[in-house]
Amino acid sequence: MRVLLVEDDPGVREALELGLSLEGHEVKATESPKEALSLLPWAEVVILDVLLPERDGFSLLKDIRARSEVPVLMLTALDAVEWRVKGLKEGADDYLVKPYSLSELLARLEALWRRAHRGKEAPEVLAYKDLRLYPRRMEAFRGERRLSLPPKAFLLLKAFLESPEEVVSKEALMLRVWGEEVDPATLEVHLSLLRKALGEPNPIQTVRGYGYRLFLP
Repeated sequence: MRVLLVEDDPGVREALELGLSLEGHEVKATESPKEALSLLPWAEVVILDVLLPERDGFSLLKDIRARSEVPVLMLTALDAVEWRVKGLKEGADDYLVKPYSLSELLARLEALWRRAHRGKEAPEVLAYKDLRLYPRRMEAFRGERRLSLPPKAFLLLKAFLESPEEVVSKEALMLRVWGEEVDPATLEVHLSLLRKALGEPNPIQTVRGYGYRLFLP
């Protein structure tokens, strides 16, 4: 799983990050609500502390729910029933009270991940106009022409085909392809390779100030 951990206590944050990593999960940890929101496109599940320095977790949860349906596990020392009810009403998927065991946390995260991904296996084909991409076969075509794409360019095309005609920000593309923000020049190089492979008319449009979109009239 790709786990986004939002926790302000350095000791708890480091211990959880280590424990989750040792179980084979990818973890990005932060205490910043702003950074947490920027990492949402990358995350498959979120662990969210209620007591954060800049704003409370319930407020941040509202912003998360306005942007994403990613599963959220609230993690807090507030054990009163009304706090748990508030978290669930605000859109949390589960609520775990400190102190807790790592094994219980892992079991709850895995249950949330399974529930969210039930019936969401990789599609056999992603298609738009004359473009076709086969995720499981790692093949892409324009018309009858098979595209020769480096791995990152393939993933960029996949990201575009998952939301054709919608504007995708540079940051969202970076997170979906690299799992983190990279040098913008790196993104531009791989976009250039993708554009070259696609040929004309080129379907990848630059939307200045916003990002890119896949569009053909």
